[in-house]
Amino acid sequence: MHVAALSMDLHLPQVHSLKEKRSVIRPILDGCRHRFGVAAAEVAYQDRWQRAGLGFSVVASTPSHAAEVMDSVERFVWSFPEAEVLSAERHWLEESRAW
Repeated sequence: MHVAALSMDLHLPQVHSLKEKRSVIRPILDGCRHRFGVAAAEVAYQDRWQRAGLGFSVVASTPSHAAEVMDSVERFVWSFPEAEVLSAERHWLEESRAW
């Protein structure tokens, strides 16, 4: 079992309210969930209009498959012109055989 997580910080320059922010973020999160089968959530900056911190995770049988899924998720987020990606960082969960 291999678990990968991706955190992305976004700048949303055209957003002027939390309602507008939701209208930009929701298609990104829902699209990633449905297209790539990942867990996706807004994890930071919930109270700021023009910033968003998004988190994604995937569980896969091989590290290469997890990396491919995260590559696809990252490209998908980059494809939204309303969102400027400020940073993207990947994390891997080490597998332990204690169970």
